Amino acid sequence: MDMNRLRDHMVEHHVMRRGIGDQSVIKAMRIVPREKFVDPGFEEFAYEDAPLSIGDGQTISQPFIVALMIEKADLEADDKVLEVGTGSGYASALVSRIARHVYSVERHERLALQARERFERLGYGNIDVRVGDGSKGWAKAAPFDAIIVSAGAPEVPTALKEQLDLGGRLIIPVGRNDEQRLKRITRTGATTFAEEDLGGVLFVPLIGEDAWTAAHPMYTATAPSSRAEETSSKLISAAAEEFSSVDDKSFAVLFDRFADSRIVLLGESTHGTAEFYETRAAISRHFIEHYGFNLIAVEADWPDAAAIDRWLNGQAPGDGQPFRRFPKWMWRNLEFSRFVGWMKKENERRKASHKDPVRFYGLDLYNMSGSIRSVLDYLETVSPETAKIARERYGCLSPWQSNPATYGRAVLTEAYRSCEDAVLKQCTELLARSLDDAASGKDDFLNAVQSARLLAAAERYYRVMYYGGAQAWNLRDTYMADTVEHLLDFHGPAAKVIIWAHNSHIGDARYTDMAIARDELSLGQLCRQRFDEMTSLIGLGTHCGEVIAADDWDGRAEKKQMSPSLPQSCEHLCHEAAKPRFLLDLRADEELHASLVEQRLQRFIGVIYRPETERLSHYMSTSLSRQYDAFIWFDETHALSPLVAPQSSKGDPETFPFGF
Repeated sequence: MDMNRLRDHMVEHHVMRRGIGDQSVIKAMRIVPREKFVDPGFEEFAYEDAPLSIGDGQTISQPFIVALMIEKADLEADDKVLEVGTGSGYASALVSRIARHVYSVERHERLALQARERFERLGYGNIDVRVGDGSKGWAKAAPFDAIIVSAGAPEVPTALKEQLDLGGRLIIPVGRNDEQRLKRITRTGATTFAEEDLGGVLFVPLIGEDAWTAAHPMYTATAPSSRAEETSSKLISAAAEEFSSVDDKSFAVLFDRFADSRIVLLGESTHGTAEFYETRAAISRHFIEHYGFNLIAVEADWPDAAAIDRWLNGQAPGDGQPFRRFPKWMWRNLEFSRFVGWMKKENERRKASHKDPVRFYGLDLYNMSGSIRSVLDYLETVSPETAKIARERYGCLSPWQSNPATYGRAVLTEAYRSCEDAVLKQCTELLARSLDDAASGKDDFLNAVQSARLLAAAERYYRVMYYGGAQAWNLRDTYMADTVEHLLDFHGPAAKVIIWAHNSHIGDARYTDMAIARDELSLGQLCRQRFDEMTSLIGLGTHCGEVIAADDWDGRAEKKQMSPSLPQSCEHLCHEAAKPRFLLDLRADEELHASLVEQRLQRFIGVIYRPETERLSHYMSTSLSRQYDAFIWFDETHALSPLVAPQSSKGDPETFPFGF
């Protein structure tokens, strides 16, 4: 990896583009090598805008937050600065490139010693580090022109305020539970201080005599809604278009306003909720019957979907059973099977009346789940420990994942890297076999075109997929969008498509942390950009209930209880509206749209659900009214009904979905 290029990209995209304008901070971030402040094996993550685990329950903060805190400290070249929470030493190193001298306090001896060694290797001689209670500061070195605290305290420690020089600035996260606010305290007199609120943040706790005790329960309690949140909930309640059931004829009619679109994307906030599948099926049936939609494209592998499509159109489905790989419950479930059965009967009716059939396609072009299975199978045979790393990577590197601990479990080893070429060869061969199986009948040309596109780009894709991260996500969603475009071109100007995929795919990533923090894009964003005024993005969400999910990638499907949505989240606003089911048209009411433009937390649960780390593993900041055109709400939901293969002494194959 070219670390200089990655460092420049971080500064330009994660620092300057987000509003950091202090040239001394920008210069420091361009010259301090962040990769030197992470443990071996973590270098690939060094320039992502995300916190990273450094052990002992501590993190190296995301670059933007580090830059923001240093900028708000208003450092001068002759300043003497105290940093509380040395951690990896990265923030101290940055400050040392701006200010005259840095004093840094760390309570973990191992981290303090590591930081000293890093400073010595880099030649940063104007930093002193000691082990101690950061909440008490460093009295012997006081007074300080600035104090920067890299951990959250319940209140501003008195000792730190007293160690400020006149005019000195203290930057510190303050607050209980998940209500932390970044504060700037400026000393204006012997006993007087001015306080500014710089916005909401989330830091590890500051442990010390004047801060939290070591038993601090990290960010688990809830907090009451603010007046602005209450106003938004009232606006949601007033604008909500309630419905009694998705089976009621009046339900699907609510969506007639989107029927003029050529592309309608229907989301889901989990991959395991029955109501989401039933909702998408009801809307799809209505649009197919009344508005000329003739293509269904889903977040699934192309070859598996091709088997379903062949069966829907009266052809032999092929030798293999579709959707047999993890997470097979996504499509091998009762709710989806009912919709497949309906499409089969609809096509029989269309055939009798000489109308074109409804077609069914998968958008995941690279047989993703099968390829990951191939990776894991191979690594299990050559190195079980390496397979464990791979499983963690595939399970944790979601676009909404912000738990720094997940990176700690996914550190690469030389054994992992040495398997790259062998795995690449297996994945490419698997892709070629799958595409051969998918080719049939009059669609040979379409399959041939897709096959050529896939095989031409397969090596690059599989190398990226092997390591995971934002680049793999962007390749995947770009090819999903390309496939939508190719399908519409292939089927002609009258073709109209309904897409089923996760909210993280169908929403517009430009208005989420995906773009802001990780430079990720999405299928919904690309459809909006390529088919302006012809695309509708409809998200789905819930407050609580049951969900089918696994603990880890390739894990066992389990029925899990979802935690209630967090305060300050979009879901909590909808819950506070106190209506069980409704449609929210985010384009129709200007006041509602404006109230939901502000960034709030939004929950995303994929095939993995970890309620024990709910906030960090399943939420990211989004602008709801800019991300979607509409939002469908279910206050309480139920788990999907996975189809279990019947037990038979003769080993009869499961008939899904062909028994309908």
